[in-house]
Amino acid sequence: MNLKKEFPDNFLWGGAIAANQAEGAWDLDGKGPSAADIEELPDCYSRTSIFNFKHTPEDIRRHLEDRSGNYPRRRGIDFYHTYPDDLALMKEMGFKCFRTSIAWTRIFPRGDEETPNEAGLEFYDRLIDEIVRDGMEPIITLSHYETPLALITEYGGWYNRKTIGFFLRFAETVMKRYEHKVKYWIVINQINSFDWGAEFPGLGLTLNSHENMEEARYQSLHHQFVASALVKQFAGSLDGEMMIGCMNGSRMYYPLTCHPDDVMAACRGNQMNQYFYGDVLIRGEYPGYALRFFDEQGYRIVMEEGDERLLRENTADFFAFSYYCTSTMSAGEGVTENPQLDRTMYGWAVDPAGLRHSLNQFWDRWQVPLFVAENGLGTHDQLEGDEVHDDYRVEYLSAHLRSIREAIRDGVNCFGYAAWAPIDIISCSQGEMDKRYGFIYVDLDNFGKGSGRRIRKDSFYWYRDVIKTNGAAL
Repeated sequence: MNLKKEFPDNFLWGGAIAANQAEGAWDLDGKGPSAADIEELPDCYSRTSIFNFKHTPEDIRRHLEDRSGNYPRRRGIDFYHTYPDDLALMKEMGFKCFRTSIAWTRIFPRGDEETPNEAGLEFYDRLIDEIVRDGMEPIITLSHYETPLALITEYGGWYNRKTIGFFLRFAETVMKRYEHKVKYWIVINQINSFDWGAEFPGLGLTLNSHENMEEARYQSLHHQFVASALVKQFAGSLDGEMMIGCMNGSRMYYPLTCHPDDVMAACRGNQMNQYFYGDVLIRGEYPGYALRFFDEQGYRIVMEEGDERLLRENTADFFAFSYYCTSTMSAGEGVTENPQLDRTMYGWAVDPAGLRHSLNQFWDRWQVPLFVAENGLGTHDQLEGDEVHDDYRVEYLSAHLRSIREAIRDGVNCFGYAAWAPIDIISCSQGEMDKRYGFIYVDLDNFGKGSGRRIRKDSFYWYRDVIKTNGAAL
């Protein structure tokens, strides 16, 4: 027996972005509007989420017609045009992998077309070829909060079972096209993100139109489970050696105290917030604790004949997750903040040890390869001439990477790490540029003003050394 003490030689070091936060070019070359394209950043903003998709039909029409408001995701960082230079910087860092998403509305602008938009496919031809030329493994997310707006407003999003067919047509189109170029596919980014708000755009429920929104959310989730299994089934029909992954946004709960009621509350919270999704997509069936939860809440999840067999026979090959923070849970207060931990300026608990804990829990439970698909520190950076001294980011990421190494020593099979994000992009929850994650500074502000220059931060050189030494520099 061999004890693993360091990162494996083939460990995939890299970074991750999302199309809707980076590409821009929201209406070029036939692209249609997605849920992300109507989220406006007001002139006076706070550190709270703007990305909730709580709009009336009138709101949506106004946003679509508005060409003067501040819609950060419409412009991103212009990655649509700058990707060769941006990827060259990531190659300079030594990236082994690069994770991004394919914007559904570049391929099917409304989502319900029968014929794909060739101009959109040609863009991803160029992008994926560039990723491969630069020596990186492309890791592609099929759905990353980019649901076509027409599918939400006209069909009701994922609540409508027809969306499964629309999504599968999109998935089959791009998977067939890139079957010999892309090995790793993540079907739905943070599939548990609907648990953070009934109107989160990854889910695509619309306009508070359901009498029981909670039940509708789980019905929509079931349709995403079915779609994920169908994607895995289709991958098996192709020649390429594809690995199909599911993905959570990890936010483990610790019990607030050692009182047995708090311990049980944390257990139940982790079951429905974390484990449920992998239990369905990796174990292949709805777990008993979820069935009990539905029964106690009076939720009725409609399944068609064959759904359970489909889930059972088409399970995911790996489990990906984002990791930023943890919380605590008590029987009396519910979700609470951990008094033992420091917090970022955006209120997220800093808990590197929680990453090791999460990796161990996921590995012990499912015994499938794990991929840390996102991890990073979002904060304000100060540009001083042509330099950004972000030692706080180096400290944060170093601690988290050391926790991954400890998990590998524990016997966890973790095959890669994608820092969020390798380059400054529009933040998901706040819609800001000021909330920066990257190793590369992008000279743009919250309103799209600036030179757009790319500037290497101190963390750029640190991460380059970490990759070069396969983690020994930690």
